[in-house]
Amino acid sequence: MAMTTIAVLGAGKIGEALLSGLLSAGRRPEDLLFTERYAQRAAELTERYGVRAVDTATAATDADVLVVAVKPQDIEVLLDTLATAVTPGTLVVSLAAGLPTALYERRLPAGTPVVRVMPNTPMLVGEAMSAISAGTHAGPEHLAVVEDLLSAVGKVVRVPERQQDAVTALSGSGPAYFFFLVEAMIDAGILLGLPRDVATQLIIQSAVGAAVMLRDSGEHPVALREAVTSPGGTTIAAVRELENHRVRAALLSAIEAAALRSAELGRAHD
Repeated sequence: MAMTTIAVLGAGKIGEALLSGLLSAGRRPEDLLFTERYAQRAAELTERYGVRAVDTATAATDADVLVVAVKPQDIEVLLDTLATAVTPGTLVVSLAAGLPTALYERRLPAGTPVVRVMPNTPMLVGEAMSAISAGTHAGPEHLAVVEDLLSAVGKVVRVPERQQDAVTALSGSGPAYFFFLVEAMIDAGILLGLPRDVATQLIIQSAVGAAVMLRDSGEHPVALREAVTSPGGTTIAAVRELENHRVRAALLSAIEAAALRSAELGRAHD
């Protein structure tokens, strides 16, 4: 598909990150549009990126690809506008958590291709993990377009839409779990007498190094953990406490709760 103009509907953190990534990947400012409800922020983004701010109706008529980056609670008002403004063949890409492609297909003109995406906040630093799913009218060519767009800000995988709630719980919410763990580890360092800045530097670099090892070594996480766990040593003593406090079970329950909440968000718009 020869897609030329892309409009990002909702220029919050994720929307701005996508605009920035597309520009860094070589897209021309004149081939991008965005919508933003606050005039001052719209002006700031236009000055920063050279991309034109428009209203939703203009975006719907002028763009070949509409990227929906609003919060789920704002989707109804947006769809009311899009329903009468979207032109035939426009590709709609939804970044709104929990919202199924069927919602868009029900409200937009018949045959509108919709691709559902679950990104995450590392998009802000070009390291997103995004999972994409095709709606009823979206084909391989539409998925290829979305992969090309999102590759500008991270990695992309394809999954059946029925797996999107699990994706939301794992990678969509996933960064928050890592931040929570890092916060607790920094507090532990302070408890043990380290200055906060030293504890923070130690833990953040350890997290970065561990992530690179997971990505690049090809080793299973268990093998990497066992390599640090000497018999009778400090690490196994810590692991025992983690197991005694059921940290593994707590993580399983937390991720399951996130998946259930994602499903609830989708059902709220049935």
